[in-house]
Amino acid sequence: MDGITDAPMRAFQGAQNTFTHSVTEFIRVSNHPLPTRVFIRDVPELATRAKTTTDLPVQIQILGGDPDRMAISALNAVAAGATAIDINFGCPAPTVNRNDGGASILRCPQRVYEITKAVREALPASIPVSVKARLGWDTIEPIYENAEQIQRAGASWLTIHARTKTQGYNPPVYWKPIGEIRRDASIPIVANGDIWTVEDFYLCQEQTRCSHYMIGRSALANPNLPHQIAQTLGLQTLTPIPPVDWPKLLQEFHDHSTNFHGPNHPKSLNRLKQWLAIAARFGDFPHFANLKKISDHQDFMTTLTTLCHFQTSSNPLKLVEISHH
Repeated sequence: MDGITDAPMRAFQGAQNTFTHSVTEFIRVSNHPLPTRVFIRDVPELATRAKTTTDLPVQIQILGGDPDRMAISALNAVAAGATAIDINFGCPAPTVNRNDGGASILRCPQRVYEITKAVREALPASIPVSVKARLGWDTIEPIYENAEQIQRAGASWLTIHARTKTQGYNPPVYWKPIGEIRRDASIPIVANGDIWTVEDFYLCQEQTRCSHYMIGRSALANPNLPHQIAQTLGLQTLTPIPPVDWPKLLQEFHDHSTNFHGPNHPKSLNRLKQWLAIAARFGDFPHFANLKKISDHQDFMTTLTTLCHFQTSSNPLKLVEISHH
């Protein structure tokens, strides 16, 4: 997720022991191939075998529209230490699309093929090359041909977000086409999009029959969701999961961010606010307004702790409204 899954967040999520791997924020390839120093700067995990400090594998995601530049950039990423490359054909941001990147490529399946093939052929066979795509630009039909082209180009797996570009993140999601593609695919298909609850996961699983799933915003809105899904799949022991302890959880993330950026760095506090903004919009944290204007790190954490009073029952967290001056 652009602006969210930076190195501290990847390390934090690795510590939760629920994800098999993490994908970086997209790194844009524009007028020139990206040199190794860009990847080393943006993905510090390359210094530790492309794993976080908490041992979570990290895959580099690149975005661009020129096959040769994408291929050279991917090769430079591998030279810098990358162990897997992901190609972004899914970003719906207008700025990205106007500059020949992300979901804009989906309008031409031949370009999808050429970019994927160029990256695949530039790298050793031992380096996986995957693709993240949406269903299409403004209709869902293009995913069928694009999925064929991605497979023909030699991709290792394909992650499909169950919306079109023009939908952005608006409902509805269309999981059924993902299942139809998975049924005939020669590579693993990963389902993505609007898995907010265990019930959503069951519905997605029923319609797609996928063995692999990607979640993003929902893991921030409900940090317990990865554990709940892991238990559903039998990957974790079935035990009661306590309500989210927001102060404890965010303090742990803040510690990772402080270790990376240094004490009281603005990015650390901004990431906390971005997280809670998602939790407020999509989850059960309704008092983000009390926190978003606080600029002092300690004051932020103190106010957060005051706001969050947890019940010992199975009810969600109890929040007490206070004013902040």
